[in-house]
Amino acid sequence: MSRPHDMGGRYGDGPVVPEEEGTVFHADWHKRALAITLASAAHGAWNIDVSRHARERLAPMDYTRFSYYEKWMAGLADLLVEAKLVSREELAGQAPTLSPSADKRLKADAVPAVLAAGGPADRPSDIAPAFQPGDAVRTRRLAANALVDGGHTRLPRYAAGATGRVVRYHGTHILPDSSAHRLGDAAEPLYAVAFPASELWAHPEHPRDEVVLDLWQSYLAPA
Repeated sequence: MSRPHDMGGRYGDGPVVPEEEGTVFHADWHKRALAITLASAAHGAWNIDVSRHARERLAPMDYTRFSYYEKWMAGLADLLVEAKLVSREELAGQAPTLSPSADKRLKADAVPAVLAAGGPADRPSDIAPAFQPGDAVRTRRLAANALVDGGHTRLPRYAAGATGRVVRYHGTHILPDSSAHRLGDAAEPLYAVAFPASELWAHPEHPRDEVVLDLWQSYLAPA
């Protein structure tokens, strides 16, 4: 079953319109949406994979009609309530008092250090790399989370069952399929894999073009 957010390479969603160089935000509230998302994440109540899955879990009709930053804010609202950082009443402006977490806000002078620290996703792992650059590999036939039914995965549907070649080994990194559901890091080898356009689409405009995807070892098998 196609998931509403898995739109890469899908027909019928209209053309990709490149933005003018230097364009970052299209409205002032977009800046505030980014800021409040980063500030809320500083509580440490979720990670990037959990936050991505929160947006994926939006109702299909909402996901389709919401703009980019509306999806961010809707996913954030769900995360804040689920983490008990705020109540639904507080979000609606109907709570008699503020949540205790209001005093734990990320202050402006702390932002540069938080952004500079980033969130590295490389982790040690006991899983040995099974592939090396130049190896032919095939992705899983179904782009589905093998740990959680209907769960988060970084294998896009358009690349499921496709054959490509490994072009780089990135080391071992957190597996999003596990991390998004708070099941632990489950770190495993991560590779950059190149796929010819002719392998991904029936009628590519430029068949010799390539798409390079970062894919975890459990997504792959020898071709």
